[in-house]
Amino acid sequence: MTQPIALLIGTPKGAFILDGDAARRDWRVRGPLCEGWPIHDISVHPKTGVILAGGGSPWYGGAVWQSGDLGATWTHSSEGLTYGDDGPKLKTVWNVTASNGTIYAGVEPAGLFRSDDGGATWAHIEGLTNHPTRPEWQPGAGGLILHSIVPHPDDPDRLWVGISAVGAFETRDGGRTWETRNKGVRAEFYPENRYPEFGQCVHKLVMAADGGEHLYQQNHCGVYRSTDGGMQWEEISAGLPSDFGFPMAAHPRDAGTVWTIPLTPPEEGRLMPEARAAVWRTHDGGDTWVRSGDGLPQHDAYVGVLREAMAVDRLDPVGVYFGTSTGQVYGSADEGRTWSLLADNLPPVWSVEATAGR
Repeated sequence: MTQPIALLIGTPKGAFILDGDAARRDWRVRGPLCEGWPIHDISVHPKTGVILAGGGSPWYGGAVWQSGDLGATWTHSSEGLTYGDDGPKLKTVWNVTASNGTIYAGVEPAGLFRSDDGGATWAHIEGLTNHPTRPEWQPGAGGLILHSIVPHPDDPDRLWVGISAVGAFETRDGGRTWETRNKGVRAEFYPENRYPEFGQCVHKLVMAADGGEHLYQQNHCGVYRSTDGGMQWEEISAGLPSDFGFPMAAHPRDAGTVWTIPLTPPEEGRLMPEARAAVWRTHDGGDTWVRSGDGLPQHDAYVGVLREAMAVDRLDPVGVYFGTSTGQVYGSADEGRTWSLLADNLPPVWSVEATAGR
């Protein structure tokens, strides 16, 4: 293994970059970047290698930043990122994802935008906002946000999104029409109807390595898998210490391996269970789970991990990374079996992305 790696970190006080060596042992912090704007998500354009950062200024609203030189210089654009003069004010960008020649931005209040010119200008995908369920959408504790964007790897007309606290949706016609994808997912906060068509609070939606139809999600009420593109979900929470959590990451080559970080329920603080930090992984699609806390604090770990604050690289063995609400970044170079502290004293970590192998 000779390829160096960088971790892209989003925080409420700007973006940071952790430059690592090829062995993934030594790390150097750069930042804050993006002029200190709050950054909710950072990703890498799979074709161009351009770094994309989604965020929002309390004065200027949402924008997508980009850097073509590994974070040395940045530009940003918000042209077209608007619901119009008669619509709600667009507060911030929660997710930015590039696929099949298009860059997508998920925003607050919940909606989806696309750019077909490399992020210079943006267009509202009105089909989702005009979904017949829209008048009944309700925000989660973090707001009414579109935070997960999962493009189909081969079909540019297919796309899944996750919205809190509304659920998952899929389009098969490039965004003109959308269908709910929440069957089998619990919504315990609606005791009169625990399995509604929509209203579930999906926290993170990811695609398995075999692509297309195989999805996983961490929900407010459980962990789930689907093998039919979200038409039906099966709960796989058994074996975890909590069915609540935010982040989830999928192995880039093994469809049965995903990682998640269970947290205590909201009424108990959304913290590491028993104040012992751990990452849980499955190698059989969620039939069984394995806990790993080796190298992580095993007492007084009163920390949380947010939905975008977990990532994997594409090296062999796969590196797994996560950031905490108190500014630590941890990494594993052996697929989550052992861990080490990579950076400390950062602002609260909102998002993590890895560049190696992309």
